[in-house]
Amino acid sequence: MKKGLALSSAILLMTTILAACGGNNAPAESAPAASASPSDSAVSPEASAASELGGKIKVLTHRTDFLNDGTLDKYAAAFKEKYPKAEIEFEGLTNYATDIQVRLTTGEAGDVLMLPSGLAASEYPKYFEPLPDDFFTNTFFADLSLFDGKRYGLSTGVNTQGIVYNKKAFAAAGIDNIPTTLDELYADAEKLKAAGIIPLYMNYGAQWPMGNWGDGSAWYVAGDPQFVSKLVTDEAPFKVDNAWGILANIGRTFIEKGWVEKDLSTNNWEMSKGEVASGKAAMYFLGNWVIPQIVGAGAASEDIGFFPLPYDNSGKYNAPLGSDYLVGVSKDSKNKELAIAWVNFFVKESGYVEQSGFMPIDKSAQSSISQLAEFQSSNPTLLESEATDPKFNEIANKAQIGIGTGNYVQEYLVADDLQAAFDKLNAKWKEAKTALGY
Repeated sequence: MKKGLALSSAILLMTTILAACGGNNAPAESAPAASASPSDSAVSPEASAASELGGKIKVLTHRTDFLNDGTLDKYAAAFKEKYPKAEIEFEGLTNYATDIQVRLTTGEAGDVLMLPSGLAASEYPKYFEPLPDDFFTNTFFADLSLFDGKRYGLSTGVNTQGIVYNKKAFAAAGIDNIPTTLDELYADAEKLKAAGIIPLYMNYGAQWPMGNWGDGSAWYVAGDPQFVSKLVTDEAPFKVDNAWGILANIGRTFIEKGWVEKDLSTNNWEMSKGEVASGKAAMYFLGNWVIPQIVGAGAASEDIGFFPLPYDNSGKYNAPLGSDYLVGVSKDSKNKELAIAWVNFFVKESGYVEQSGFMPIDKSAQSSISQLAEFQSSNPTLLESEATDPKFNEIANKAQIGIGTGNYVQEYLVADDLQAAFDKLNAKWKEAKTALGY
């Protein structure tokens, strides 16, 4: 798949790979495993090598929930069964998208980490170790981390994005059907507010979810996986009448109408999952990965639904097929062999993909989930994300526009004047673009 998928292709894709949210499927693909000889109990050379691979590595993670509930420790225990001499230490970063940028530059990025989404591909060789080519056989997004013939990050799961909602909250507000137009979404939000239910938990204070109202969604709303790459030649990419403006105006409307949480300044991410699970809040604008987290917070799976964001009144919408974080090995790791083994195990054997609610990265893997069947019934046009021109992130980084962090989106969603906020961003963009010679 290169760009838009026809409906028939979309249905095939959805029925064959969507989605591993809380599924019981076996891992999509396993690394070559050591096994005993069928004729005797002699240990094979591969098993011997595995048993000898050891030492300690530190894994930095954004999944503080999995760290706190012991899930990551279970993965480490399973890894230790395969590599008895290995030790895994985890460190959780609550504001990962921002903090990891600092960790990379100070050389404190551990041995294994998620690649920052705003890092230019040209920077990968500076901070990351290349991964084996066979890790990427028949996988989605194999080339997202490709630079100069080498790949530096393996996708940890495939996501789509839309409105995750609590069906009981909708029913309590008298909403019988999911909205299929933007006007209907607004009308339903007003009904929810009138019923004393937070219509949409935006998680403004957590910052990172705000990227969905900007760079995280603009490309598929525009209907072009190369949307942001093409902006490299544009001196004023932030426009009220392009995809950035469409998303900004929707987000601003929700804030202005009081259809989001009252406390915008505080990071209430963990608390918000309980609010949506209980029906005190009705919606998230996030990916399918959040569904098992809401269920884990107390909701019955059958009470949680999922539909594409109706970003206009056309009734026909695009939806993304995007990679979740890519995981890679730090260039500074002192135990790269063990770190590489952990990356492969973590994605393909640990169960992380399924427990996180992701679609499997293996294109031939099958999984099913009711929420994605509902999402499919809206017949969105699925667009597979593609690698971004490194120049885009280089310009954004020099301009200090936090692609992947959500901080710049926070600013323009609450600005008095959207055009003025965009003018400010465009001025910084133009100055950085000129300084870099682009």
